[in-house]
Order: sequence, then structure tokens, then C-alpha cells
Amino acid sequence: MASQPVEPCRPHPRTQDEIGAALPPSQRMAFYRGTESADEREIAGVLRRWRLRLELYNDPATARTHAEVHQGVAPGRPLSTVLREHGRPGFAGES
Repeated sequence: MASQPVEPCRPHPRTQDEIGAALPPSQRMAFYRGTESADEREIAGVLRRWRLRLELYNDPATARTHAEVHQGVAPGRPLSTVLREHGRPGFAGES
């Protein structure tokens, strides 16, 4: 049996201009600020992180999971519960 992708694969942006153009306008300026301040050792990491964000933004499961979390029906348990069970303090204001 051959597997079929759920959605057709789109080519992944690779260059700074391609990544910037593919980002939502609300994220574009943050991306360009990050690339402008990166030196030659950091630029590959900056581009990689933003490409991963693009994959997350474009994944149809992201919106569905986000909605499930806000509705309280997502699988799993809250981090605060897990931390409390392990005797570790949670976030600010929790003990």
C-alpha cells in the first residue's frame, strides 16, 4: 500500500526573501530584524528557525490543535498538573 500525503507538498522557502514573503505580515518585521542583526555564524540558525515557524503556520493541524487547547478538549494534561505531581513549582503564582 502506498501512502499519500494529506495535502499536496509545497516547496519550502529557502532564501531570506522567500521566507520573508511567505510569512504572515504580523511576523515579517520580526523576521527581518532577526536577520539584520545576525552575524555570519548566526544567520543559518535564524533562517532555520523561521522556516520551521512557517511549517507550523502552514500545518492545518496547528489551528485545530490551538482551538482544542482553548476549548479544553485537547489530548494530554496541563503542564502545571504534571509539575505539581512531580513536586516542582509551576509558573509564577502557582505553588
